[in-house]
Amino acid sequence: MAQFDLPLEELERYAPDVVCPADLVEFWTTTVGEARATADAPLLKRVETGLTEVVVDDVTFPGFGGHPIKAWLLRPARHDAHTDAPLPAVVELIGYGGGRGLPHEHLAWAAAGVAHLVMDTRGQGGHWGGGGETPDPVGRSAGVAGFMTAGIEDPHDHYYRRFYTDGVRAVDAVRQVPGIDPARVAVTGTSQGGGGTIAVASLLSMAGDDVAAAMPNVPFLTHFRRAVQIVDSHPYREITQYLSVRRDPDVEATVWRTLAYLDGANLARHATAPALFSVALMDMTCPPSTVYAAYNAWGTTDKKIDVYPYNDHEGGQAYRFAPELAWFRTRTA
Repeated sequence: MAQFDLPLEELERYAPDVVCPADLVEFWTTTVGEARATADAPLLKRVETGLTEVVVDDVTFPGFGGHPIKAWLLRPARHDAHTDAPLPAVVELIGYGGGRGLPHEHLAWAAAGVAHLVMDTRGQGGHWGGGGETPDPVGRSAGVAGFMTAGIEDPHDHYYRRFYTDGVRAVDAVRQVPGIDPARVAVTGTSQGGGGTIAVASLLSMAGDDVAAAMPNVPFLTHFRRAVQIVDSHPYREITQYLSVRRDPDVEATVWRTLAYLDGANLARHATAPALFSVALMDMTCPPSTVYAAYNAWGTTDKKIDVYPYNDHEGGQAYRFAPELAWFRTRTA
């Protein structure tokens, strides 16, 4: 393992010319508007976990297409929604192949006095962790196993249109919960969850409805073409495999056109919330240049990136929580 990508001084000014669809904002504001037309409130059901310092609710909220999306909501047990000051909240999106897992896997934010909504990932949860419980009821065209090429022929059909919209609706849902301050909701995630964090913050900015902060860690789903060119690792390899079978210039053009609507490097230009990124300079899954493509494009100067020079895709792992919590508190005080 080595630092295989651009030198850090070049990464800090890396601004690739990523082709952006002219109707990107219209595409996403229409998508979010259609999802929000399903205005059902989230359903909360208290779960008995045996934990004494944290209360847990099993949450169901309407995501893309009104589809029911599951989540855990963890809060400090000492908080009384009717008498105490409203809590800040963090919405967390999960990495590729994982689901919301089990409540006791997610105690840190609630232990710090922050409400924590852990969104399940539709159609995922079978690769690692404690599993997931949210199906994806939408069919898919022929593609490589995984999610990168699911619906690759049209951005309206692509899996990540649904995932990003679910994330927006997760923020909408937690803002409706009594005892949570809707003005102090942040979004975070690692890898796929980091790419989703970029997307959710950007889509909410497009809608004039910012989160208080965005915290994407070693984010996936940004600068797709660059990633495919310089790494051979999954999940980006799903795109390579698809194109190696469908050896047609028209198919290739369709693939890049679809992915342009989902690319964090394009979406980040529209983000106006404060952001704290992380990047690992030996990351062979989400190359540093792809992370910097989104970070450098981020639409506000209120941003910071923490660099891990000697790490692969694990990034900062447990070391991330303390700096994230401290930074989060400066944005939600």
